[in-house]
Amino acid sequence: MVSFMIPGLAFLYSGLSRRKSALSLIWAVSASNAVVIFQWYFWGYSLGFSTTATNGFIGNLRNFGLMKVLAEPSPGSPLIPDILYAFFQMEFACVTASILMGGLAERGRVFPAMVFTFIWVTLVYCPLVCWIWSAHGWAFKWGVLDFAGGGPVEIGSGIGGLAYSWVLGRRHERELLNFRPHNVALVGLGTSMLWFGWIGFNGGSAFGANLRAIFAIWNTMIAAAFGAMVWCLLDYRMERRWSMVGLCSGTIAGLVAATPSSGYLRPWSSVIVGTLSGALCNFATKLKFLMRIDDALDLFAEHAIGGIVGLILNAFFASSAIISMDGVNSAIPGGLVDHNWKQLYKQIAYVCATSAYTFTLTAMIAKAIDTIPGMSLRCTPEGEMLGMDEVEIGEFATDYIEIRRNVTDSGTFVSQESRNKLKLVAGGDHHDQPDFTPQLPETDRANGNGHHQGDADAGQETIVEKVEANSVAAT
Repeated sequence: MVSFMIPGLAFLYSGLSRRKSALSLIWAVSASNAVVIFQWYFWGYSLGFSTTATNGFIGNLRNFGLMKVLAEPSPGSPLIPDILYAFFQMEFACVTASILMGGLAERGRVFPAMVFTFIWVTLVYCPLVCWIWSAHGWAFKWGVLDFAGGGPVEIGSGIGGLAYSWVLGRRHERELLNFRPHNVALVGLGTSMLWFGWIGFNGGSAFGANLRAIFAIWNTMIAAAFGAMVWCLLDYRMERRWSMVGLCSGTIAGLVAATPSSGYLRPWSSVIVGTLSGALCNFATKLKFLMRIDDALDLFAEHAIGGIVGLILNAFFASSAIISMDGVNSAIPGGLVDHNWKQLYKQIAYVCATSAYTFTLTAMIAKAIDTIPGMSLRCTPEGEMLGMDEVEIGEFATDYIEIRRNVTDSGTFVSQESRNKLKLVAGGDHHDQPDFTPQLPETDRANGNGHHQGDADAGQETIVEKVEANSVAAT
């Protein structure tokens, strides 16, 4: 189920982008999945969860290449074997890297991004999971509450995506004008796949078919539903339209906030989690304009802010009774949950530590790779105008080139002269359009059939005025 979230992210990102860069995001998400599988097998699991490392920051290479990872009780639960736990955690790493790939949107080169992914998972993600999920991690021993990855997954991908977008730089102003998702149906499909997978993401983090897993699933569903409704209402307040993109964005905001909190809360608390995440993540989409960072797919607003909301609310609503329902845990390191300033202090300190570490290390890794000859993270301005699909992939999510060829080759709609002059260009909004305006025979024009020249000129002036007015409004 967690693995199913990866194609969901691919479709979501593809639908949110322009048509000319839609396939490149599907490629980046899919390829990052392969890179992380290799990294996790190679040394990722060992760096995150090796039981012999006691520094509290990162593991060692005792389990390099999954050596000595067999049937012993896992670090997550004594009820499941180590090899199964390693596989489940691998999918978490794959999803995190897939979310991070949204930072490439419409301007990032894919091969340098894959090199970045391997290094980022090694130096950023592995330490983050060691902090909170390793038995020797400093946050785990301190008693921080993070059920399924508010720090490693959500803050890691959201803050990491913000840092990556900052290093890439803003898209050119032409690409920012009148930007709209090219396929909202794909956005809806991807969100539905993510919601389904998130049930396994959060429910599976209880490591068994137990009551805690059921509460985690209930909390996930409730938070997602309220996040969707609140985001939609906030958008309707401004636009007077029921936005499908808004509905999907609110759903994801609720799911993100449920990630760190769903295994700790009673269901009524998730109403508050979903409501606050839907509202705060919606408002946070405006922060990128203040920061002047082109976070095209709102990774920071959705994942970082949503994860922070869930982590902070754990200090107010976490229940020891829910924690003990997995039959394994009866308390957390440092004592039972205390609904006071001490737990809130721990949660806030954890948020600050993960955010600062992620942004700093991500920016440093991206800057270092960008300075290597031939490894520029960003495409050229000409490539950005043509679209990442044409420049980087050579294939298209919607092969509209072939559609046009079929139409023009038939001879039914276009004269031979127009077909000879037609220039076939791949891309999105920028490419030339053939003149398919039918020409009346001389005899019809002589007999007065068709529109008068004055009417045509007047119509053309009206069209020009409308285009100019729309351009001014868009600007």
